Amino acid sequence: MADHPSTFQGTPNESGEHAWEDRAALHHKDDGDGVLDGAKALRRGTFAEMIRHLMLLPENEREKYVIEKSGDREYSAIEATELAARDDFPSGE
Repeated sequence: MADHPSTFQGTPNESGEHAWEDRAALHHKDDGDGVLDGAKALRRGTFAEMIRHLMLLPENEREKYVIEKSGDREYSAIEATELAARDDFPSGE
């Protein structure tokens, strides 16, 4: 969980291309963001856990959700599916 700014000059720490262990949250795609965005999370965990959870949903339901990764950005269901198919994606076992 290191893709947040360090205390030295506020630059991000390098933790790997996808930082599977970074904090992340599952949100409805159109939940409005805003000041209370953090309270709107449906589920929280690591980035890899949120991808795994999204992959458990029926394919036609996935597009209703996004994964917000701390210190990074939102990932669509399409992006999450592509990441889950990578050889370096952690199995979670």
